[in-house]
Amino acid sequence: MLRWRHGLLIVPAVGLLFLLGVGDAVPRQEKVKPIRALLVTGGPYHDYAKQKDLLSKGIADRAHVEVTVAFDPIHDIRQGVKHLNPVYEKADWAKGFDVVIHDECCSEVKDEAIIARILEPHRQGLPAVVLHCGMHSYRSAGWPRMTPWFEFTGLPSTGHGPQRPIDITFADKDSPITKGLADWRTGNEELYNNSAGKPLDTAHPLARGKQTVRGRDGKDRTDDFVVVWTNLYKGKTRVFATTLGHTNDTVGDGRYLDLVTRGLLWAVDKLDDAHLKTAAK
Repeated sequence: MLRWRHGLLIVPAVGLLFLLGVGDAVPRQEKVKPIRALLVTGGPYHDYAKQKDLLSKGIADRAHVEVTVAFDPIHDIRQGVKHLNPVYEKADWAKGFDVVIHDECCSEVKDEAIIARILEPHRQGLPAVVLHCGMHSYRSAGWPRMTPWFEFTGLPSTGHGPQRPIDITFADKDSPITKGLADWRTGNEELYNNSAGKPLDTAHPLARGKQTVRGRDGKDRTDDFVVVWTNLYKGKTRVFATTLGHTNDTVGDGRYLDLVTRGLLWAVDKLDDAHLKTAAK
């Protein structure tokens, strides 16, 4: 697994005494312990080989987060959707991490015991971020209405439209996650549906996306769905989720990375100036 580590510069104690001298009152920045994040990614349909780097570096550039990447390179469409990321083979797969970023695409992994193993750390309170095709994964019994995975993500979704620009509007501008973020238009991107008509009662919408597409009747229509939200799983676990993130252009967009980073920090209850790096404040 690839490990990205971004820490603060540590000056040796001797050098510190030499620089400051006795009695000098020079403010010093407290050392911040980095948040340990596990990025689980891989599968077909997406350029995860590139996106894992865009995400891990983009998040680490914006916050004191150390991202470990568990990348499954199986990209074949037929096999990829059925392939379990090897990181999940152990029962204690999430041990040592403060948050998990689910960015995998494996809709045909349906074994309920495996899904329960994946969800168990989150049932116990481990925060999570769920991105894009992570929403369409683990389609076990109950799909397309309700599954254990939908309960975790907070919003059932069963499909998407074509790759067209999406107008993003923040519906809750008072959320600490969206504070200071402006509405924007993506490049070509997939708009995921809200198959139940709305998020679950445990979820809270943060942003909506509108996309104009041409229907089979040859007429244009505008689809309007929740694309960013938070969920409180099992009454205690914070989950930040967004259906955005299909293309490299979207994943590498600074506005997207700002949103995901703030969502991750919110999930671990550390969305504050101490954990945000200067450029992201």
